[in-house]
Amino acid sequence: MSISDLEPSTRDFQRQAITDHLLTALEDVVWRYRATRPFDGADTIKAEALTAEVAHQLEVARSSLRRFPPVRAVG
Repeated sequence: MSISDLEPSTRDFQRQAITDHLLTALEDVVWRYRATRPFDGADTIKAEALTAEVAHQLEVARSSLRRFPPVRAVG
């Protein structure tokens, strides 16, 4: 079965699931970094780690969404 064989509702469901996963993952990142205890230089390290994790989650979501493109109206 190819992506083009999927019913629009299935694609919409997959896209919504990917979106939900992204938002949950980003919320987890925020909670994880809020919970870390500060130490000397912690702000710089936390900012770099946070940026890397967010960038990773966004790329995972983009990659997943490419597998389930939105249905385009014809005509």
